[in-house]
Amino acid sequence: MNTEWLHAFGSMTYGIYILTTALESRINGMIASWVSQVSYAPPLIAVAVHKNRFSHRLVKDSGRFALHVLGKSQRDLVPKFMGSDPELKFSGTNWQPGLTGCPILPDCAACFECEVNTSIAPGNHTIFIGQVVNATAASGTDPLTTIDYRGQYIGKM
Repeated sequence: MNTEWLHAFGSMTYGIYILTTALESRINGMIASWVSQVSYAPPLIAVAVHKNRFSHRLVKDSGRFALHVLGKSQRDLVPKFMGSDPELKFSGTNWQPGLTGCPILPDCAACFECEVNTSIAPGNHTIFIGQVVNATAASGTDPLTTIDYRGQYIGKM
């Protein structure tokens, strides 16, 4: 992709989310920013996950994920969930399994537990569309966005 296109894509703003997933005894979490609500009835959320991520395999095989909307005060979780070691990501984090079995992180602005409704793989990411089966929200918590956090994911690996 040429430099001007990279700069243009880098100017798009997104929320910063943590996607968690579980398959049997394996869990993982990752930072996600390519996320969107795509339907109200039924409630559907789409998230793009690069095909080489460990979470991709877990979501694909388990058919479930939880999407956490980070609050501005949770900026310190971002580098923790950028790593590759699942044990380090959850070390010292007080999480509980949710309705779907996916790890649920405390004190997030919101959390959506989803079962995969469909998926498509139009490029190097798979778009998982999940039907919301459970949701929680904390009132008065402003979400963290790419405007608030240094760094912008434009798809380069």
